[in-house]
Amino acid sequence: MSVRHGLLALLADGPSYGAQLRAEFERRTGGTWPLNIGQVYSTLSRLQRDGLIVQVGDADDDYRKEYGISSAGRVELNAWWTNADLTNPDPRDELTIKLALAVDADEVEVREVIQRHRTAGLGRLRKLTTEKRAGLPDLAAELVLERRIFDTEALLRWLDHVEGRLTAKGAR
Repeated sequence: MSVRHGLLALLADGPSYGAQLRAEFERRTGGTWPLNIGQVYSTLSRLQRDGLIVQVGDADDDYRKEYGISSAGRVELNAWWTNADLTNPDPRDELTIKLALAVDADEVEVREVIQRHRTAGLGRLRKLTTEKRAGLPDLAAELVLERRIFDTEALLRWLDHVEGRLTAKGAR
């Protein structure tokens, strides 16, 4: 997801200031994607330049400007809502590349790399499960947390798969 589309989605609910958008974005994503306020304002500038949002009112100071979504912004947002592109997760993530390179690196014990990541993944899964049991303030935060849990479980399954492939190939 892009910050661009996230801000458009928030502005579809009604006009808002940059700081309000930042706070609402972080609230709705359960704090998993903290935004830098500069990133918010630079994204708002690009959205305005592209005609996807408009300034509401006449404030001159960036921090007092209120923005609303334009009709072109609604079209862009609707296209984003309806797009079902599943190219994420990106196979170029660091762990995938690390293991792909490690299998042919003489000085690397691939199973040790896998075990370190498995241990870290199990720790992350415990932490996320504890957060879920503690309860979250709303459905949006729960959904984000559950996605993180599922992603971590998938990563652990993939590590098991990689280890199985190494065993089948007789690799280190």
